[in-house]
Amino acid sequence: MRRDHIPLYLAGASAVTTVVSIAAFEILMALALVSVLLTPAARRAWRWPPATLPLCAWVVLTVASAFASGDVRSALPQFKKFYIYLMLFLVFAAFRELSEIRWVAAGWALGAALSAVWSGVQLARTFTGYAAYVSDARATGFMGHWMTFGGEMMMSLLFVGAAVLFSQWRRAKPWLAAACAVIAFGLLASYTRSMWLGAVAGGAYLVWMWRRWMVLAIPALVAILLLVDPFAVRERAVSAFRPAEVDSNQFRVVTRQIGWEMIKAHPWLGLGPEQVGRQYERYIPAGVARPLPSGYYGHLHNVYIHYAAERGVPALLALLWMVGRALMDFTRAARRPAGEARWVLNGAIAAAIAVLLSGWYEVNLGDSEVLGMFLAVMGLGYAAVHISATHISTPAPDKP
Repeated sequence: MRRDHIPLYLAGASAVTTVVSIAAFEILMALALVSVLLTPAARRAWRWPPATLPLCAWVVLTVASAFASGDVRSALPQFKKFYIYLMLFLVFAAFRELSEIRWVAAGWALGAALSAVWSGVQLARTFTGYAAYVSDARATGFMGHWMTFGGEMMMSLLFVGAAVLFSQWRRAKPWLAAACAVIAFGLLASYTRSMWLGAVAGGAYLVWMWRRWMVLAIPALVAILLLVDPFAVRERAVSAFRPAEVDSNQFRVVTRQIGWEMIKAHPWLGLGPEQVGRQYERYIPAGVARPLPSGYYGHLHNVYIHYAAERGVPALLALLWMVGRALMDFTRAARRPAGEARWVLNGAIAAAIAVLLSGWYEVNLGDSEVLGMFLAVMGLGYAAVHISATHISTPAPDKP
């Protein structure tokens, strides 16, 4: 193994282990960063993605929000999370060939499929009916919470699915497709409606880019799934509109109302990182009945409202600027003759669409594992942009 390749291997391993273990992911990421610092070739190859400026604005505004809150100590967990954002730069700098990105997709396929298999074991052990499962003991795979698990299954399914639909890795496609089927099972087992919605939206984008007429099959597939109704999936889906015993819909309505009161009171810098859960009772609107609907009030279950309330509207706009800039760059590159890079670009776009949509119902980017995986996908997308641009700008060799 060449020394110059060590940062690549460690960065790839860190990205893959986001679906397996947060400890392994963070340790490998630290080793990858150290290897970059100790490897002259890797230091020279370091690149800054176009989304760097909005990400820096996000960091600066988060720090400003913490100091404005007067409780900087409580914000330390969010300061520590800045470390995770280095994943974007690390992956973008480390990956130079599409063949390298293929192995990350293969790693996610394997890791996510194994996590989904374990979720099946958990499901078999705990499922005694819809109400008990949704309120208590959902499958989490290798993760500590079903929302984290669902978010990772969602992104894995879309990125690996893009490799199945668009890549030229023909020998691997059958087992990648089989892995997608297992991952889809894990996503269903998580019972996370927001991630289901995100996966459908991202999947619709991929199908539209592959065979547009096949988009018509998506409603039919959903209808078949609801008709077969494995482990009360239909009841879970219908609960978004007509709750039964467990109503998380009204709870989310209340958290959005609380968040809006916070935003009106602190539009510029918010309450401060980690302050929403500490202060939410002060911002309950007068018209909300007591007792409050049961649920977790430590955050606002909406990534947009939560970050605007916690860190201010400008910070939220900086985060959306970062993701929006990445989407714009990936879309532009995908419209050009991108060749094999097209599958990576489409996978990154689909994952971003899914994360943005599911974020309306959950603070999905608040989980380090989900955030790390999302930034890895964005870094791979930027690597594909660079690879496709280099391919286009490099003239073909003269024929002998």
